[in-house]
Amino acid sequence: MTATSALLSQWTAHLREERRFSDNSVAAYERDVAAFLGFLSVHLGGEPNAENLAELEPRDLRAYLAHRRQGPDALADRSISRALAAIRSFYRYLERRHGVKNARLSLVRGPKLKRSLPRPVSEGAARHLIAEATTSAAGEWQGARDAALLTLLYAAGLRISEALALTGGDLPLPEVLRVQGKGGKERVVPLLAQARDAVARYVELCPYAMDEDAPLFRASRGGALSPRMAQALMERLRMALGLPSSATPHALRHAFATHLLANGADLRAIQDLLGHESLSTTQSYTSVEAQKILQTYRRAHPRS
Repeated sequence: MTATSALLSQWTAHLREERRFSDNSVAAYERDVAAFLGFLSVHLGGEPNAENLAELEPRDLRAYLAHRRQGPDALADRSISRALAAIRSFYRYLERRHGVKNARLSLVRGPKLKRSLPRPVSEGAARHLIAEATTSAAGEWQGARDAALLTLLYAAGLRISEALALTGGDLPLPEVLRVQGKGGKERVVPLLAQARDAVARYVELCPYAMDEDAPLFRASRGGALSPRMAQALMERLRMALGLPSSATPHALRHAFATHLLANGADLRAIQDLLGHESLSTTQSYTSVEAQKILQTYRRAHPRS
């Protein structure tokens, strides 16, 4: 292992074990920084060492970002921003753990991103998705599983990774569930009776033993249900119901927040329930609700 690859490996271990990044986030950050280091090997005429990394100029980083915008695998603005965030995280680690400083690179600015609004499904669509999941699966227990999973996403606002991380040790689901979210941060989420009942029905029908360490949500052959399988489930359901491509598992989490807000829930309470670190992230749901009100006004007002 070269010195640079060793630094990369140490940094990703730091993200995973100390920063408690998810596996997907670590993999994405690792890809971005590995691509950056690979570019530098060509750009500098050899594999960069710690001294090279400390001496890089803003023009070197700009050259890399320009390179990533070219060719058949060109990155969009959002991916460029993520790549830049990964590189900055790598440099912060190098400074704190190895004394490699390069303040000049902070002069490089990423693209300005237009903040996209959450795209929740409607209350009716959420109900139809759960009903369709119940009846359209290959077998009764799989239908109960799919309905239980979607009910948890909509009724508790869980991320798909959080729902799929539940195990037999979490059973029977309590009225208040402790969830470990992004960055290993724990929060408590109340569970409606409908959600607990849906999970209990699935557990009753599931042919696999719910051992304490075993995944709660099982694939047909007994392994863990994966995020990709959940995405495929939603793709099948939205096609059957004629819903847009924005009807993803995460759209049910968006619906949880948006529908709470529409019914008078406090924004701070929604922030806590979703596990958002910043209130500004939660505030995006107020824009969704305002947009909905404006659309209703334009449809209904005689002078609009």
